[in-house]
Amino acid sequence: MVAAVLAPLALTGCTSDPASAKTDDKAGGAKGGGSPATVTVTPSGKAVKPGEPVRVTAQGGSLTSVTVTDGKGGRLTGRISERNTVWTSHRRAVPDATYAVTAVTKTAGGTTGTRQASFSTAAAGKVNKVDWRPGENTTIGIAHPISLVFDNPVKNRAEVEKQLRVTTSNNTEGSWGWMRDWSGKDRVDWRPREYWRPGTKVSLKAELNGTDSGAAGGWFVRDYSTAFTIGARQIVQVDLDNFKLTLNRDGKQIRGIPISGGTPGGDKRSWRGTTVLMSKEGTINMNSETVGLGDAYNKMVDYSMRLTWSGMYAHAAPWNSAHLGRANKSSGCVGMSTADAASFYRDVRVGDPFEITGEDTKGTPGQGNGFSNWNLSWEQWRKLSALR
Repeated sequence: MVAAVLAPLALTGCTSDPASAKTDDKAGGAKGGGSPATVTVTPSGKAVKPGEPVRVTAQGGSLTSVTVTDGKGGRLTGRISERNTVWTSHRRAVPDATYAVTAVTKTAGGTTGTRQASFSTAAAGKVNKVDWRPGENTTIGIAHPISLVFDNPVKNRAEVEKQLRVTTSNNTEGSWGWMRDWSGKDRVDWRPREYWRPGTKVSLKAELNGTDSGAAGGWFVRDYSTAFTIGARQIVQVDLDNFKLTLNRDGKQIRGIPISGGTPGGDKRSWRGTTVLMSKEGTINMNSETVGLGDAYNKMVDYSMRLTWSGMYAHAAPWNSAHLGRANKSSGCVGMSTADAASFYRDVRVGDPFEITGEDTKGTPGQGNGFSNWNLSWEQWRKLSALR
């Protein structure tokens, strides 16, 4: 890395070395007699590689203040070393930016000086973007993770994870875990050790601007943030063996519904384990060909509530009324009467866990197929962090 050297300046004139001349370094006035400290700034030059902190070093004196601005009104904050000789920015230099640096120094003899420099960073050849859940200012259920899906591959997972800061109103313990999303893209989720406590306020600050994703991933060129609140403690229990769904709120049953789950013995079986209500989608078209079941069905379905990306829903299933509460005869979803589906749809919240039990199922959905994080133990989940 090239450093811009801001040469000492006497009270009566100014001098600059070749490096400082090339990078528009300027020496201001000195006060107190004698030569002020020499200052170096890294990085230095034009179109330099982004992604490194700005570093200002004083030789022959100490730094009394450092100001770094990005040309758009933004300012880099930083920390100074114990001996006041090195200042390092908290954030990295971001792509396609021009920075102005002003450093004020003081020598042991009392001579002060002001030094100025500038440098620019190269534009990002490729940009990585993020899609995140949950949305801003939402209230969600107790099992919903924070989930980030990246447009491009993330090879530098540890560097990215270091920039993701979760803050909660009650110091909730949690961890990030990396996986491949159902879409095939890289994804990272933050899951609490246990279900969220109702009323918890949560915020995420993803300070990714200036972070390199790694090979084929590109640079992040912006930060991301979201904030949300945890709602009531609602848990949905789905008993496939006894064909019953129960909605519990704050430990009390508020609804019991006869259901019919996936047909045993083949591809139409339901998933078991813990899934999370991902979205309430209302009336949608369900076509079995989109989930690999041939021409089993193609119909409009009311009160559709998505549980996995692979196509498991809870929904109204009036065509299956003869089997509700009696037998599992669906194509994998949890079906109920239209009246029950309407009231359940109203009461349930995105982020509520569905704890599904049953002897003849397809097993638990894989990580990335919806929010199946809770099917791993806490120890297993923590191992998915890039910082373990």
